[in-house]
Amino acid sequence: MPSVKVLEEKKALVAALAERLKDSCTGVLVDYKGINVADDTKLRKDLREAGVDYSVVKNTLLSRAFEEANLTDLQSTLSGTTALATSKEDYTAAARILCGFADKNKTFEVKGGYLDGEVVDLATIISLSKLPSREVLLANVLGAFQAPIASFARAIQAIVDKGGVEACEPAEKAEEAPAEEAKAEEPAAEAPAEEAKAEEPVADAPAEEAKAQEAPAEEPAE
Repeated sequence: MPSVKVLEEKKALVAALAERLKDSCTGVLVDYKGINVADDTKLRKDLREAGVDYSVVKNTLLSRAFEEANLTDLQSTLSGTTALATSKEDYTAAARILCGFADKNKTFEVKGGYLDGEVVDLATIISLSKLPSREVLLANVLGAFQAPIASFARAIQAIVDKGGVEACEPAEKAEEAPAEEAKAEEPAAEAPAEEAKAEEPVADAPAEEAKAQEAPAEEPAE
């Protein structure tokens, strides 16, 4: 019968495992039998660099941790050797690296996993493994946002290269100035006509004088 100290240590391990399961967005279980030291070292390095926590776990402890984390459907996968890979942020890294490794090592087997606290089947894990990495996805999203910004920046740079906004104004505005000046000069061209009208009464003055002279010529007739 295990001592009290051993029981307390196991309870602490189970509690830590349960907390790890709850804090992760995804997790993958594998049977690592047949893996050699060199491959195991490389696999752990790849997972660590991707932000994935990977460790070998006893099936009995993991079974209890599944109970505390409400992942009891995964208890059926706990046979043979078991290693657990979990990630707090990246949904695809663990599945991508482990499934890729399993394709090259037939004795290495992906057994099951979960996603956002829900147990998923192997088909879902395989689908996750085929998705791009988090960095690639973020780069694609950023590129989509940057496309219109880049176009705007090029337009601004073109204006700067031409000497500023004033230099980029349409030529029509520059041509409008002479037209406006021509309109301003039109009244001056009409001035002679106005002067001619003013002089017309002067031309009629002799006729008025002639009428004035005709009146005395009629007086002797009376």
